[in-house]
Amino acid sequence: MRNSQAKRDSGEKETPGGEAGGFPGWCARVTTAPGFQRAVIGLIIFAGLLVGAETHRPWMEAHGDFFHALDRVVLGLFTVELVLRIAAHGRRPWRFLADPWNVFDAVIVGVCLLPFHTEFAAVLRLVRVLRVLRLVTAVPRLQLLVGALIKSVPSMSYVALLLSLLFYVYAVAGVALFGAGDPEHFATLGRAALTLFQVVTMEGWTELMHAQFAAYPGRFVPVTYFLSFILVGTMIILNLFIGVIVNGMDEARQEMAAEERERNVAETGRSSVGDDVAALRARLADMQDGLAALERRLRDRG
Repeated sequence: MRNSQAKRDSGEKETPGGEAGGFPGWCARVTTAPGFQRAVIGLIIFAGLLVGAETHRPWMEAHGDFFHALDRVVLGLFTVELVLRIAAHGRRPWRFLADPWNVFDAVIVGVCLLPFHTEFAAVLRLVRVLRVLRLVTAVPRLQLLVGALIKSVPSMSYVALLLSLLFYVYAVAGVALFGAGDPEHFATLGRAALTLFQVVTMEGWTELMHAQFAAYPGRFVPVTYFLSFILVGTMIILNLFIGVIVNGMDEARQEMAAEERERNVAETGRSSVGDDVAALRARLADMQDGLAALERRLRDRG
């Protein structure tokens, strides 16, 4: 991620043109120092608290100029931090943009530097609160979580499609069964889908089910309808989302570990026994997946 990428790009001994020393080398050592990274995290937290304090009108009326001065100081510090990280790449500053997390940081700082007039004060406040999101780029564990969510998007789309089909089928059935007796919740397909969304959150679904007892002859159909939807929609579909996210987190953790191994090899010229074992396990898992896929293909052809 960003930290390992910055260390690998800016902290290597064999930077082109011998730029490991001089000002680029000094910038690389400063920006990768643990104390500097902790200071950046503290600055991000302080910037978030400052934006929240500016929403308190009595404080702004009494100390508005002081808060605005603090905000300019924070923005200046963010700009200096960004310039140092870019300067650490020496004669190849474009390498800074090779990491998407660095692009994210640069966009947030750049937007905050844009001139806004007083009538766009709300937009400026909204942009400044985005600086809190830089905490994601400063903490590797948060990067792992965000990376896991991003990797889970393709699989989650299929789960979302399955959930949409479930909502559609139950919404149509709800309109047909309860539309005449409970038009407030099941008169149209849209209302039925909105009602089912409320049910899947487990909020007030018992009241909705009891309301159908008076409108529908017999209790078997309403009870079966609501309980089956909760069982399938909540207990199964939502658990699929959790499983997809956990799988994506495992993949993101493996990628982070691989980047860390590559960085260690680049810095020391050799890998540890644990890294070699992990690499062999990863290769063995890939071979097992390939064999399983080949076996499925042979079975399908046979």
